[in-house]
Amino acid sequence: MSTVRRTLALVLLLVAAASLAFATGAAVVDGPADTFADDELAVQPADGPNGDYAYLNDDDEIAVDVSASNPKLGPDFEGVNVGTAGTIDDVFEITYTGDEYARVWIENDGENVTFVADGGSVEGEANNVTLAPNESVAVGLALDTRGEAAGTRLGADEFSINAEGAEAESVEAAGGTGGGGGDGDNDPTTTVRAPGPDEREFTARDVDRGDTIRFGADGMALDGENVTLEGIDLDGVESDSVELDAAGSPDPFENESPLAAPTRPREMAYLALDYDFAPDAVDEMTIRFSADPDRLNATDTEPEDVTLYRQTDAGEWEEKPVEVVDDEVVEILGLPEDRVHFRATTEEFSTFAVAARAPRFDVTEASVAPEAIEPGEAVTVRATMENGGGAAGEETVALTADGDSVANETVATESVALEPNETATVELDGTFEEPGAYDLAVDGTPVGTVVVGDPAGNGDEGESANAESDAARDDDSESGDGPTEEPGGVDPAALVGLPVLVAVVVATLALFRRTPRP
Repeated sequence: MSTVRRTLALVLLLVAAASLAFATGAAVVDGPADTFADDELAVQPADGPNGDYAYLNDDDEIAVDVSASNPKLGPDFEGVNVGTAGTIDDVFEITYTGDEYARVWIENDGENVTFVADGGSVEGEANNVTLAPNESVAVGLALDTRGEAAGTRLGADEFSINAEGAEAESVEAAGGTGGGGGDGDNDPTTTVRAPGPDEREFTARDVDRGDTIRFGADGMALDGENVTLEGIDLDGVESDSVELDAAGSPDPFENESPLAAPTRPREMAYLALDYDFAPDAVDEMTIRFSADPDRLNATDTEPEDVTLYRQTDAGEWEEKPVEVVDDEVVEILGLPEDRVHFRATTEEFSTFAVAARAPRFDVTEASVAPEAIEPGEAVTVRATMENGGGAAGEETVALTADGDSVANETVATESVALEPNETATVELDGTFEEPGAYDLAVDGTPVGTVVVGDPAGNGDEGESANAESDAARDDDSESGDGPTEEPGGVDPAALVGLPVLVAVVVATLALFRRTPRP
């Protein structure tokens, strides 16, 4: 393919306040397209919400129109807000249908608008995107309207798409296909390949020391649409090239342990990274991911409770800081507004688990009183509950009993709400009608045993244990089968009167000694 050029229309109008919705959409080649270069290059609006900013005009040429004149945006759309900076991803697609390779780039004279792909500029030949046969690239707009006034038209009225053929050998020597990663001639060349919906292969070439590399993952599945990877950023790279493979799964990867931590978080998805560089060759990595809000609601998960864990070399899991991306930032960056977005920062590379902090209620102390009752009476269990989880929660605490007549039967419940690391004492009263010994538990934690009535069934119903014991002693005395008397006729059972008897004897002796002899 010889060098070709197609000049196209670009219209962007600034307004003081507009309802511009920044969003991303999947790039799919389908429908009418603007073709050139012997029909080996096809340009068409992207398949997604942001594809509405592009359309084919009456000459079947692509036009990018972010103003009220765009026939696809409707009468309520006025233009781009002033005083903002952000990206509209995936506005149009360029697809190469030839047999070899093609380098594609865009020329644009505007200072406030930059054409980008996968987070990097594709303006200028140095930032070209090299496309293999039947490969596409989704192009978006990076806008900077700070310092501009309402009514301003951004950029030139036209931009051009340039393409030239490339031999396979030169493509391999240059590090494969990809888009530019920055604005300078020496910026890294990045490539993102998607072997599957839950896989991405990231590469970067011509990396200068200290560079920042931004890879877009375009919603790679970690757990279907429930949790997706949006991108990975590498800061302070000290390697000439970078290769990083990412894989997602809703379950632990084969031969790897599931998430386990003292606070018992609930696992949501897993991310495995395989890389070809030394971990200390990157100062910091930012993992950008998102979640479906309907999924969060269905699992009673607050966005602030979503977190990320990294598995250490020893197999343990450590929590990493995560922040929820503000709605205004989501709009400015052109992220899908129908999802909740997160950013996590780490200095280590490994397997990661997206998780939700959850409350964890434990019994730390308990008492049972009284330990012996009569049928129909109540026993009180006092239990100290502690929330050892990472999130606040409310739980219905249950007192259960296990005995001859019941099997783990719930006899009382109490609701308790606790913040993380907070404790509270609850009282649960249980009543038992049948005699027996009952093992008591609070939320499955054994707390003691209560004896109801005469478990052996030796006494008459309604009599106390003490009354039965007294009656048994009386019966033994009357039958002559009781204890034998001590010498002197003193019954041990009547020893309680011995002090009185001794006192009488002493008094008699004293009186006798005072009687005069005859």
